[in-house]
Amino acid sequence: MRKESDVRDRLRQSFRWRGDRTDPDFRADVTGWWRSPDTLLSLGPALAALFADSTPTVVMGTESHGSLLGVLTAQHLGIGFAEVRKDPGRAADSDAWWETSTGPDYLNRSLRLGLRRSLLKAGDRVLFVDDWIATGAQAEACHSLVEMSGAAWIGAAVVVDGLERTSIRRKLQLRSMLNVREL
Repeated sequence: MRKESDVRDRLRQSFRWRGDRTDPDFRADVTGWWRSPDTLLSLGPALAALFADSTPTVVMGTESHGSLLGVLTAQHLGIGFAEVRKDPGRAADSDAWWETSTGPDYLNRSLRLGLRRSLLKAGDRVLFVDDWIATGAQAEACHSLVEMSGAAWIGAAVVVDGLERTSIRRKLQLRSMLNVREL
């Protein structure tokens, strides 16, 4: 595995804040992370390394960035992936889902999140993965989905921690590669 400091340096170098002088705020642009094959290759192992002291049986992430990073992490760990969908749609009445709603996210939206029941089982040990955590709303909702399934929440591995509330960080057992102040 590449050295952790090299991965962190590449993440910082390929990250940009976007916005013009007249804009009320700036937006995070992580698309450079996906362009570099070296960075892409290192993200799954680096996120898994945040929980090297645990043995997950499945990785969970929300579409879209959480799914991308979750698959990379699951592949590195040799385990499966459970995708959480935003505003899930059932294929048929017999298509069983666990569903929950989030609190307000970084755009002040509440989302409906869903997970097919067949993807998590009681006894699974779930590692949640995402690129960025700001309010913690989606991660908290995913934590609820894990509880509904009877599985166990190991923690949340994210690239960037932008949480302001320490209580959420503890509840989610959050570990990150970077803090937002480092960008």
